[in-house]
Amino acid sequence: MPVRADGLPTAAGNGDTDGSGDTDGSRDAGDPAPPPGLVVLGHFDQSPGYGVSRPYGSASWLFTWTTAGRGRLWQGGARTSAGPGALVVLAPGVPHGYAVEQGVRHWRFWWAHCQARPSWAALLRPYDAGDGMYVVTSAPAGVHGRVETAFRRMHADARWTGTEAPPGVAPPDGQVAVAHGSVARELALCALEEIVLLTTAGSRPTEPRPGLDARIRRARELIDADPGAPHTVRSLAGDVALSPSRFAHLFSRQVGQSPMRALREARLRHAARLLESTDLPVERVAAASGFASPFHFNRAFRERYGAPPGAYRTRHGEPPA
Repeated sequence: MPVRADGLPTAAGNGDTDGSGDTDGSRDAGDPAPPPGLVVLGHFDQSPGYGVSRPYGSASWLFTWTTAGRGRLWQGGARTSAGPGALVVLAPGVPHGYAVEQGVRHWRFWWAHCQARPSWAALLRPYDAGDGMYVVTSAPAGVHGRVETAFRRMHADARWTGTEAPPGVAPPDGQVAVAHGSVARELALCALEEIVLLTTAGSRPTEPRPGLDARIRRARELIDADPGAPHTVRSLAGDVALSPSRFAHLFSRQVGQSPMRALREARLRHAARLLESTDLPVERVAAASGFASPFHFNRAFRERYGAPPGAYRTRHGEPPA
């Protein structure tokens, strides 16, 4: 059933609106995010003062597409200002926030929370701005209309109950759509995949995040390329020709989390992709993702995604052929 925006907690004016990562101290837990596993999307047109802050990040991916005005988004130490035609994607598990850009009258944008399909990683990787933020700012103007249509179709498909004709594609009306059924969820994700393909196909990748040391960038690439490998602070430091203490200090300062914390997050993301796209037993998923102890893996995965690995696979795994 559809859920209206006025039926959800509002974050307008309650979050971090200056991009510093600080709040007023009255809401230590930050603003709420949809529970993991749902596909939730909407279209907002917000005025100055609107802001959302999530000091612990979100359990799902967040996609935003700006259609008018300008917003600013931050994730970990990464920052960007999004104008019309900008797709900004925030990966789970990293502190983030977003707000109307200072000095503008409003920010109109589509947003969608979901678990990203594993195949999208390669499409988004060239646009990595650091800390799990992906910024595509130069999608050709010729595809903007089709992206808007795809978002409208996604919004309609997510509201389909499967028992009657699908809702028609219509201009956004402020309604938040939640895909409750598996068919509605897959249709909505197909529309979002079209959006990712359209925006990344002909766009120019963003430049590497200014100030990020090349050695730290290389260490992150090593982690992302093989998160299941037996990486340690010492081995990663050796790979980039730094002492372990210097590497750990520089990595934490530039990335916003320790090397081992970043490795743990990468391993959990890898495990989630394996659960979504393979039928490997959970114990083998744990081992392939670098977890020596299945018990520790189950506990860490539940903390990160809100469900044990088996239940996560049931909700998000590819159906058998």
